[in-house]
Amino acid sequence: MIAHIFIAGLWYHRIYMDAINVIFYIAILVMSVVIHEVSHGFAAEYFGDKTSRFAGRLTLNPLKHLDFFGSVFLPLVLVLSHSPFLLGWAKPVPYNPDNLSNKKWGTITVAGAGILANLAVAILFGFIIRLTLNFSSSLSLPEGFYFITSIIVVVNLALGIFNLIPIPPLDGSKILLSFLPESAFAFIRAYEQYSLIILIVFIFFFSAYLTPILAFLFSFFTGLAF
Repeated sequence: MIAHIFIAGLWYHRIYMDAINVIFYIAILVMSVVIHEVSHGFAAEYFGDKTSRFAGRLTLNPLKHLDFFGSVFLPLVLVLSHSPFLLGWAKPVPYNPDNLSNKKWGTITVAGAGILANLAVAILFGFIIRLTLNFSSSLSLPEGFYFITSIIVVVNLALGIFNLIPIPPLDGSKILLSFLPESAFAFIRAYEQYSLIILIVFIFFFSAYLTPILAFLFSFFTGLAF
């Protein structure tokens, strides 16, 4: 099951990526997805479902969440080949919607928790960038500081924005489904088997339209030009 499709790679090609930068980029991407997934688990637990805790998945240890091919090998190959996009996945944190104390709002909260977590990380590091820019003359920052912090902001914004798209298995589809009448479920379920194809088509032909949103938010949070 695909947990996340990474499109942060649509923007990484703007920066020259040597071997060290590639390692940093993959590490940031993996940890951002781990934060996203763990947030789903904590939200589910808040609404009464402890499936993810019993599975040992409420941890920031990336080894508990990685799918070697989808989280490491494929993203690495795409980065090194200068692909215009980045595709990959992590193991989803399990939860049982039937255990939620409030199924509708529990489902919405669980789906939205990962998105909010990524946006929170982006805002935090955007604030750090703004703060250090104001005091840059009196600070001795390590080389590459703004590169790393900017990538953290970009990756988390990309994950947050992209997961809002209402195409299964992205979080936005679960949020949308919670607001639709039950009469719409059969129609959606009938076409859900084609969702991966639809998602890949979106990545190839339409995901670039998200760039202006990302650019605006990046500049808004960091004060830097995109």
